[in-house]
Amino acid sequence: MAPGSDCRDAFRSAYENRYTWDPGFGGYRGRCVWEQAADAGQPVRRLEGRFQVGADLKAQVEGIDDAEVHKALASQLWEVAIHRVRRGFEQTHGENTFAAGDTDAVGSEVIVGGKNAGDRYRIKDDVVTMVHRHIHGTVVTIFTESVTHTGAGYLSHSYTSRYTDPASGAPRGGMSRFTDTFVPLVGGGPWVLAERVVDTEACGDTPASRQLFRFEALEPLG
Repeated sequence: MAPGSDCRDAFRSAYENRYTWDPGFGGYRGRCVWEQAADAGQPVRRLEGRFQVGADLKAQVEGIDDAEVHKALASQLWEVAIHRVRRGFEQTHGENTFAAGDTDAVGSEVIVGGKNAGDRYRIKDDVVTMVHRHIHGTVVTIFTESVTHTGAGYLSHSYTSRYTDPASGAPRGGMSRFTDTFVPLVGGGPWVLAERVVDTEACGDTPASRQLFRFEALEPLG
């Protein structure tokens, strides 16, 4: 893409290549497991419960008494579900313009103007390989390193995420590296998250951490 040229069609193609659930998504349930790597000499922390994601995309977690772990499990399920909602390109980006920037190993830069001016993306091989967005007074930057091809669109498999201050660029927390494993539900159902490993770097007084979320015995509701 020539720098400065309109790249709306190229970005639309990558946007529409993301895997999303069919509008008739009916929800699913299963067992959830949370593990956290321990400090030297300490045992691994492990908690197990049950979960359900409804047709309304709301996640319910049961059997986990630790409030922080309960919230973390529900948050992972909600975050994955909300990104599976199928929204038309014009519905999401109809008030934006898209101009090509430079091209590097990550992909071709897409510079957003209009309603979401200041946001940037990179695309490569019909995949959004970088997201740089302003969300609720914070900038989030995500680099996608590998994807899972479902046959009906792609899902990010390994990627990094960092939050920064929009004015100063100072980090808000350590960078996190995610490794996601998705599987289709039995009978050719929707692809859902089976495992997520989150490695977060130390930042300030917050030490580095590794959390593992597993979702097992998965089955559709009803």
